[in-house]
Amino acid sequence: MGNSDTKLHFRKAVIQLTTRTQPVEASDDVFWDQFWAESSTAMQDVFALVPAAEIRAVREESPSNLATLCYKAVERLVQGADSSCPSEKERQIVVNCTRLLTRILPYIFEDADWRGFFWSTVPGAGRTKHLDEDAADDEARPLAESLLLAIADLLFCPDFTIQSHKKSGLDSAEDVRSIDSCEYIWEAGVGFAQSPPLNYVHDLNRTELLKLLLTCFSEAMYLPPSSDSKTLNPWVSFFCSTENRHALPLFTSLINVVCAYDPVGFGFPYNHLLFSDSREQLVEQSIQILIATLEHEALTASSAALQALDEATAPPTGEEPEPTGPDNLFVNYLSRIHREEDLSFILKGLARLLNNPLVQTYLPRSTKKIQFHQELLILFWKFCDFNKKFLFFVLKSSDVLDVLVPILFYLNDARADQSRVGLMHIGVFILLLLSGERNFGVRLNKPFTHRVPMDIPVFTGTHADLLVVIFHKIITSGHQRLQPLFDCLLTIIVNISPYLKSLSMVAANKLLHLLEAFSTPWFLFSAPKNHHLVFFLLEVYNNIIQYQFDGNFNLVYAIIRKRNVFHQLANLPSDTASIQKALQKKKKSGISRTNSTENGSMEGSKPAVPAEPGTLKASLEATPGIDKITEKSQVSVDGTMVAVPPSDPPQTPSDRNVGAAASDTESNSERDHEVNHTEPEAARSRLSSVSSMAAFTASPDWVSSWKARLPLQTIMRLLQVLVPQVEKICIDKGLTDESEILNFLQHGTLVGLLPVPHPILIRKYQANAGTAMWFRTYMWGIIYLRNVDPPIWYDTDIRLFEIQRI
Repeated sequence: MGNSDTKLHFRKAVIQLTTRTQPVEASDDVFWDQFWAESSTAMQDVFALVPAAEIRAVREESPSNLATLCYKAVERLVQGADSSCPSEKERQIVVNCTRLLTRILPYIFEDADWRGFFWSTVPGAGRTKHLDEDAADDEARPLAESLLLAIADLLFCPDFTIQSHKKSGLDSAEDVRSIDSCEYIWEAGVGFAQSPPLNYVHDLNRTELLKLLLTCFSEAMYLPPSSDSKTLNPWVSFFCSTENRHALPLFTSLINVVCAYDPVGFGFPYNHLLFSDSREQLVEQSIQILIATLEHEALTASSAALQALDEATAPPTGEEPEPTGPDNLFVNYLSRIHREEDLSFILKGLARLLNNPLVQTYLPRSTKKIQFHQELLILFWKFCDFNKKFLFFVLKSSDVLDVLVPILFYLNDARADQSRVGLMHIGVFILLLLSGERNFGVRLNKPFTHRVPMDIPVFTGTHADLLVVIFHKIITSGHQRLQPLFDCLLTIIVNISPYLKSLSMVAANKLLHLLEAFSTPWFLFSAPKNHHLVFFLLEVYNNIIQYQFDGNFNLVYAIIRKRNVFHQLANLPSDTASIQKALQKKKKSGISRTNSTENGSMEGSKPAVPAEPGTLKASLEATPGIDKITEKSQVSVDGTMVAVPPSDPPQTPSDRNVGAAASDTESNSERDHEVNHTEPEAARSRLSSVSSMAAFTASPDWVSSWKARLPLQTIMRLLQVLVPQVEKICIDKGLTDESEILNFLQHGTLVGLLPVPHPILIRKYQANAGTAMWFRTYMWGIIYLRNVDPPIWYDTDIRLFEIQRI
């Protein structure tokens, strides 16, 4: 921290800037040097001594002075990059300029008239010969480009951000312009074998520069949400282009720093309280830079197109590269990682960090817990989406379960917290993506033996059982803003169901309880798409009966016990009087809690709790319906996937009237005021508010149209064959113990008795503009909320999302 004299001197300079009505000449170095040349000014001091109101006042009343301040600060960064910061004084100037620009840039971005300032050329820039001396067109280089190139150079500046390979001494000082930065990657890992010695000062300097870089990229926060996929972030576009000669070593450094990080270290208890960890700050900034740069390409190219890229710099066929903007090299490099050891390093690193909050110790709070798990989930998503080799590598062994368990932990932990709706969505989206692959369903059959602190019933079973139990918990005890996810949750279970060899009794009962809840007449008649949930569940039962009957005696027994539910569905009344009578019961009943009460939870678990009042959260864009984010594929005899052309089911007038209102979104409720319910009301409203479609009225024709398509044939045939046999055994032997009935079902068979097996239908995640926009708002919302020390964007005019208090 600077001493009081330093702060006073810096504050006087700020006051002079805000009170001068006449423009200060750019050549007046005595004046401008007050901001960065005198002594070190800590980041927190810069934020305290340069108030938001004064930045805005200068912007409005003395715009030329603000412009000159930005220009001079960038100029000093370029000078530092050119000279390789040989002295401590010059390094201090670079750090001070970095902090000052980090403070000022958000106020440039929030004003539409100023947004283009950094992309314009500065009068007289060419004459100073400081901004890109070796460029042929000095005057044409926009200030933004000079700033980004200077940051890139400074991130590989010997003795400032990297360890110099040469002996100390003036004659042997290395020039940042001449070194090969690929030899100075920050950490061993992908494409780099040596692990440089840890240097606390270098880590802090890297963190400062990355914070400024992230602030540059954050212009996206100040633009309203747009589904226009051609909207590029110019800062990201330029930084990730071939203009940046450090793109490859920087991308590799960021990946390696994140994936090599071990917050537990040697595992000494409470070591995180005894020693500061400069690497953690660097890891957090690195992962935020990665997700910000990788988000850019998601709006401009599909995953398939990226996989087809053979060369990093190849322009699109038949087009000149310049008009369309350069390729994003970060996305390009990510999509081309293919060596097994590199893929293993990335997966193990991400899994280690994702599992960190699950680590249990006998001493309370004795191990460090990371807080950047949401950024890790976004990064994992990007890897799976952009690099299919990585996705297949994840799924080819049980390592995928090391990612699945922490995701399920986060979903279960966040289900009652409205400030973590985005975390719930990203977790479900990842599982939806994975569930589209056969290997994921197969891996779920591995027994679950972890000691994970989750408030779910203790059970003996597989990872599939864990998934079903937690999904049931989310649906029955999560808050009501998770209702748009119900389709996704059940789609995941449908996708994995043909491969599940043996569900436990606990999981089987959960699946039947969901059908009980979703098949009540009042719920089915309340909204135009509620019956889809029943279709999904029936598809799950059919897949298991047809393809995995032998090992799933627990589910068969549960179906027999709950056979009345299926008979009631088959005989669902569709006349007007019955519909009205059922809807009258809506106010009196809620989701049945039968089988949903648990006696015991896993060791060390804590119940999911709502957000603390006053917790900040960022609003999110709407998520498209399940039919928009998935495409159907049929599994052929040889195991390959064959795309099924989309076919629109027949629509009734009721469907058409509410087509727009029925899409699965959260944005409508997201911006509503909070509503406090008593516990019974909350339980009732959890399902009823799924169906709060004022424009919708169920009609007999509408009910008949989907009732006729209910896939009940296989289940009814099973009940027709097995129920008499089970009843006969019970009567003949006087059985009251279900274990003997289970034993009978375990050794029974339905070969030749069931209808011809239906083809397996998998719904694979399909990228689209709606989810791309959702990811953009979610990602920047996370970055906004996680950067609170200092609060870079606090109290600025953010347009991409709203900051709300719970």
